[in-house]
Amino acid sequence: MRTIGLDVGDKTIGIAVSDPSGLIAQGIKTIRRESLDNDVFEIKKIIDAFKVEEIVVGFPKNMNGTIGAQGQKVINFVEYLKEEIDLPIMLWDERLTTVEANRMLVENADMRRDKRKKVIDKLAATIILQGYLDYKRKSI
Repeated sequence: MRTIGLDVGDKTIGIAVSDPSGLIAQGIKTIRRESLDNDVFEIKKIIDAFKVEEIVVGFPKNMNGTIGAQGQKVINFVEYLKEEIDLPIMLWDERLTTVEANRMLVENADMRRDKRKKVIDKLAATIILQGYLDYKRKSI
């Protein structure tokens, strides 16, 4: 079963998709946000192209577990997504995924800041999705 992972930000949405067996996440795209309708349209195109069966959305909680302003924006986005897309949608704790993605790009790819900005959201979506896939596999 294929799963799509989303890292929803104010300006962009990073997107990753799993392999058909649901074991490995791969970053595929970053959408530049223009409007909710356009966001959903782009996500639907990817869902159709990869025959996705579930969606995982990174849920940014504060370090103490509370929901802040960004977390509320993600909740609102997911509510809108549920109205437009008839697939199971899960929220996945994404605390520190962007920090981890930055660290990986600096340490492993030795990437400058301007180049990191172009791929950071896609990599964060990959980390979110891989965390979910690993958890799901261990829970079976």
